[in-house]
Amino acid sequence: MRPTRATVLLTAGLVTLLGTPAATAAETPSTLYVNSREGSNCADSGPGSQAVPYCTISAAAKAAGPGQTVKIGMGVYPEALNLDRSGTPGKPIVFDAELADRMPAISVKSLTITGASHLVVRGLRPTTVRVSGSADIELDRLRTSGGRVPGVIIGGASTDVRLTRSHTSDVRIEGGSQRTLLGRNELMGYEGPPVTAQDAPGTVITNNRLVNDCLASASVIGTSTGSALFNNVVYAYRTAAACPDGAPATGIEVAPTAASGTRADYNLLVDGETSWLTAYKWAGTVYETAAALKAATGQGEHDLLVPSAMMVVDGNDGSPIIDSGDPTAPGVLPTDERGFPTADDPRQPNTGKDGGYIDRGNRETQDWLSRASVEIEENWAPVGTTVTAKAITDTRWGGLTYTYDFGDGTDPVITKDRTATHVYTKPCECTVKVTAVTGVGVKATGETTTKVTATGPLTAGFTTRAVLPDSDNPIGYTRPLTYEFDPRPATAAPWPVQRVDVDFGDGTYAHSDHMDRAYTHTYDRPGDYKVTFTLGDKKGAVNTVTRNVRVEYAPSGYAAVEPFRLLDTRQGGSLQAGDPTSIVLPVGLADPKHPLSGSMAAAVLNVTVTDATQDAHLSVWPSGQPRPITSNVNIKAGGTASNTVTVPVGADGKVLAQLNAGKAALIVDFVGYYQPNIGRRFTPQNPARVLDTRTAGGKLGGGQTRTVKVAGVGGIPADATAVTFNLTSTGTTQNTHVIAYPDPAKRTATSNLNPEPGVDKSNQAIVPVGPNGTITLYNNAGATDLILDAVGYYAEDGKALFTPVGPTRLADTRTTGKIAPGATTTVAGIPANAVGAVVNITATDTTGAGFLTAHADGTARPEASSLNTRPGITVPNHVTTPAAGGRIAIWNSWGGSNHVITDLLGYFTQN
Repeated sequence: MRPTRATVLLTAGLVTLLGTPAATAAETPSTLYVNSREGSNCADSGPGSQAVPYCTISAAAKAAGPGQTVKIGMGVYPEALNLDRSGTPGKPIVFDAELADRMPAISVKSLTITGASHLVVRGLRPTTVRVSGSADIELDRLRTSGGRVPGVIIGGASTDVRLTRSHTSDVRIEGGSQRTLLGRNELMGYEGPPVTAQDAPGTVITNNRLVNDCLASASVIGTSTGSALFNNVVYAYRTAAACPDGAPATGIEVAPTAASGTRADYNLLVDGETSWLTAYKWAGTVYETAAALKAATGQGEHDLLVPSAMMVVDGNDGSPIIDSGDPTAPGVLPTDERGFPTADDPRQPNTGKDGGYIDRGNRETQDWLSRASVEIEENWAPVGTTVTAKAITDTRWGGLTYTYDFGDGTDPVITKDRTATHVYTKPCECTVKVTAVTGVGVKATGETTTKVTATGPLTAGFTTRAVLPDSDNPIGYTRPLTYEFDPRPATAAPWPVQRVDVDFGDGTYAHSDHMDRAYTHTYDRPGDYKVTFTLGDKKGAVNTVTRNVRVEYAPSGYAAVEPFRLLDTRQGGSLQAGDPTSIVLPVGLADPKHPLSGSMAAAVLNVTVTDATQDAHLSVWPSGQPRPITSNVNIKAGGTASNTVTVPVGADGKVLAQLNAGKAALIVDFVGYYQPNIGRRFTPQNPARVLDTRTAGGKLGGGQTRTVKVAGVGGIPADATAVTFNLTSTGTTQNTHVIAYPDPAKRTATSNLNPEPGVDKSNQAIVPVGPNGTITLYNNAGATDLILDAVGYYAEDGKALFTPVGPTRLADTRTTGKIAPGATTTVAGIPANAVGAVVNITATDTTGAGFLTAHADGTARPEASSLNTRPGITVPNHVTTPAAGGRIAIWNSWGGSNHVITDLLGYFTQN
């Protein structure tokens, strides 16, 4: 409860003891500064200004005069501080040290005040404090660390010394000192009582916490007549181990010589770990209860004796120290040791004098307020709706003042109620803030967002974007063909949407009870999909929107890797016609020996088929997609054939391979991969010959290597990271395989070409550039001539990004007629903005040995081959070629007529 009269009594009883510096003459600065921190520009011979402060407190003390304040900043002050200068009445000299979190933090060796008057010392941590022969001295917010010696001694007939809001031990007031006040302190007893007043008349001990074990907690002895002990908490934790003499501890001791005029009331005595507490020893007589003391002396009428309980001492909820003190007691301070004012706990009866509510002890119990939040009853509603905001805090007491700012420019609402209402007049995404304030000014703020919508019907909509990876991290991934659909930006919903149904158009669905997110979906294959959103709101309205969404692979850069073998079925099984083989790509951590990006979009492989039981062809395509009509490798029974394959990565990180007839062994080497937002761009070029062993260097023998300069020659820049070549063998003496690899010191266990005697064979290879801009060629057996034509390169300043496509047939002359010797066929179907294309070209039903050359339509034909044709043999090759106007041209040499089949694997655009 909160009687009106209590406030009047409390205010009337407060004694304001904190010194305030008065104005001084214009020529004398009101403030001197001390700052010993590095960079402070301090000088003890300086003026003590903020710009040039003193380095030591002692230097400032010698300069300070009446009415001046010495501001002491954080720093190190290893000095014994001796003060002997005086202020004047109403104009004290104030030493004010900076606090840390309301507590003293600046240490000095010791503090001694001798023969001084009208001084205030606040916020220091001396080891000990000594006051002698001084008057009107205020010692506020000190913390001593002297250990087992008295922390504070006030003697030498000092008068009107006030020790307040401090932590210290074994305080002694002696030597005829008069009118000493101890208020709001925590006082420990180590070698003696927490406080001893000996021959110190008029000593006032009010609102302290006194902690002791074996001796009296407050000892008023000698001629300390006319003293007062009010509102203190006395905590005795006496144990047999600590006090082996077995004598009980005493709470309050007043000697016979000090009893005259000495008063005590509203104290609380707490027994510690045992019940060995003698409550009072007054004028030589022991009293075990307050009632006994009152009956004999008239003192202690409102004292309380309680059993051991830390919650009592600490002022927890329900503690009898709360709101039970005397607000008119001598020496009452307006604030406690932390600077908090007297506060009334509305949950606790005000049992103090005349209904007052000051607490007993050094700390004033405060309401706890550390956080606030706000809830909106209608946090999504159309203009004109009355919305209610409700504050939520961790206060224990209530009685807060709330300020609501509804975020639309209107005046804040200030109320004692936890709720406030508001009507918005225009749509907004408004931030609603609440600030809760306790009666002593402690604040906490919280905020939330409310959605104010336009009036009207529910109208569904959604936005679409491709979700692309932003790194090549093996952990975590973004699969190709992943799209995000977000209904929030495009939907007009006056009321909260409580139902969202999504049809992604491929037989998969999603549902939510809130429109609070975007929906991400990965498709198995590119194509056009009808995506439908059906929304329902709080008021029962339903609306549906359907849109066609084109799903396609994103333009990607190329990441070159050192080639490695991915699969070799010769060591455990073979392919069989009609049974697709799943190839696990090194996506993310799928291959622990080769952790690569978890978000690769397309893989570049070298695929070799060997030990075929009959003539066949092999198709490779992304997992999760239907088998295409295209092919990648054509094999004769008993032969070996290889080809480079560029193929999109399936949604499960795999690709599939299948023979159309018979059985065969499959060997797959991983060459590199494409991915959005990483890697290098590609620059296509007309074929440039960088090696022909028929004219330079001679055949490459079995077990031999040849290192070839490729960067900085043939139009390839010196900073190229990988080069695309057409690699051709001719004049081969026996079956062998050839490897192209970057580092001559690290030959890879892969292959790029399988030369045969009497046959010219070719294959395209993408090879990372090795040391000094070179690549190395290795021939396994026999001898062979090798021809190397560069058809493009990857570099940081390359021109184009690659967009993979599922294998797509562009042209097949078996339905239109053979290409005659010397004739050209034009292949269309490539995007018009493409500057290059990756195609698989297959020559079949050949009548004579020759070659095919692919180039951009409408451009001069280069003097290089893309594929070598052979009578009676179906020959495929992976070809990267410039394109123009969405077309490429394929020229047939003069060797014989051919059927030509062209399959698109992807294309390059200058994005």
